[in-house]
Amino acid sequence: MLDHVGITVEPSKFNDVVKFYLAALAPLGYSKQVEIPEKLIGLGTDNHTMPFWIHSKEGSKVLGYHFAFRANSHNVVDEFHARSLQSGGTCNGKPGTRLQYHPTYYSAFVIDPVGNNVEVVNHGF
Repeated sequence: MLDHVGITVEPSKFNDVVKFYLAALAPLGYSKQVEIPEKLIGLGTDNHTMPFWIHSKEGSKVLGYHFAFRANSHNVVDEFHARSLQSGGTCNGKPGTRLQYHPTYYSAFVIDPVGNNVEVVNHGF
């Protein structure tokens, strides 16, 4: 079981990436829990759990990670997709059922401002 995930971005991209994730993950109940301005932000649903971190570091390489956040409904997936596109993301798969995974796998994919493939999925069970 994963406890948390972090991405590291160039200082020049930090504010854009933070803006993107604050908007994109709001439908999942995520918000800023901890922050060192211009250096680090921890996102989560309460101040005891911060499963997603964004770090700012000079010379950071983006390797194009893929990670998926679990949603409790199709509407949350749809809202993630819409907010992500409004905040600088690029569509990498519109909301819909992905039968290749299983019959009730409903997800959307967005490329974040630094090239990571972000997915929100509702398994329907």
